[in-house]
Amino acid sequence: MLLRNIKFWDGVSEDYGTEFDAIRITAAGTIALTSADDRSSGEPELDLAGAFVLPGLIDAHIHLCLDPDESDPFAHGKVPAKDQLSAMGLRAKKMVQAGITTARDLGGGQWLELKVRDAIAAGEIDGPRLICAGQPITSPGGHCHFWGGEASDLAEALSVIERQAAAGVDLIKVMATGGNITPGSKPSDAQFDQGTMTGIVRAATESGYCVAAHCHGVDGIAHAARAGVTTIEHCSWVGPNGWGKHFDPDLAAEIADKGIWISPTVNAGWARHLSNPNYLTAVQARYGAMKEKGCQFIASTDAGIPHVYHEDLPKALRVFEQIADFTPVQTLRSATSDCAKALAIDHITGRLETGLSADLIVFDQSPLADLKALQNPGYVFAKGRLVKRL
Repeated sequence: MLLRNIKFWDGVSEDYGTEFDAIRITAAGTIALTSADDRSSGEPELDLAGAFVLPGLIDAHIHLCLDPDESDPFAHGKVPAKDQLSAMGLRAKKMVQAGITTARDLGGGQWLELKVRDAIAAGEIDGPRLICAGQPITSPGGHCHFWGGEASDLAEALSVIERQAAAGVDLIKVMATGGNITPGSKPSDAQFDQGTMTGIVRAATESGYCVAAHCHGVDGIAHAARAGVTTIEHCSWVGPNGWGKHFDPDLAAEIADKGIWISPTVNAGWARHLSNPNYLTAVQARYGAMKEKGCQFIASTDAGIPHVYHEDLPKALRVFEQIADFTPVQTLRSATSDCAKALAIDHITGRLETGLSADLIVFDQSPLADLKALQNPGYVFAKGRLVKRL
């Protein structure tokens, strides 16, 4: 199909490109940037009358197995697998129709998200490209221990990695600190010492996996950074004085120097904080300090936790723009080209470039002018497949 008369943003540049005014979606599900005059006989065409085309969005942190309307973390595992798979398929469909064409699933207990991943890849159901971590490595009774990844030492952690590899995961997730949704778990507390964390990351890396580390407390952030994880999830700078109160500029510089990406899981619900000038000033100062040290950020929502819906990344990006004090283009890069780099899929998606996957969204209004436009996609293509149209 030829998409004619468009303005497209390539995922990197400061503005829309002017060299091409059409995109061809090939039979292989890739794109070719071209001219509206470059027509093939009998080729389907879609005249978009000057509409705006962007790369598909990427959410770097979701949990497809979690129901956002369920607050009990133990309840999800009691739902029959058949019912869970049905619900997960619906969530996946809502995501891709919202323009989220790739997502990284960072934890579940029964590897059901891998089944959904494979069904999407086979074209059996609509959904985003999924990158799945399976059961996260956690301490005994630690954060999300109910997913089955408990390990009391390095040897047991390596067994968890081997189990995920056998299940067919795409990356490894480790809980470097405690978390909110697990009773008895403290977000401030590190769950593994430095030696164990380093051993986990080394083993995962040697097996060809990237590593995402759940990190709220400063000690856990330090362990993850020094172990050389791929992404630090949350990065909440928690310590004895509370959330965000223990920012360490030297540690931030180490994170940046090692090329570790920060995935801060800013969801749409954070909008409730934006009317508090003291909060906004403090959080923007913290992000400013991290940016000054060279830290790089990717868009993520932690979708699936209570009241954080899987399809709401387009809403969340408007909030992230303000929280991080980004421009619209910087925010969009965090959910497209930068996110693809962090997830090691920039050779597949994240940009509108000839030869890459035809993951793209069409808008009547310009998201580069106002990110609110992201909430109203007219057309969505995932791997060249039209999954939504007006």
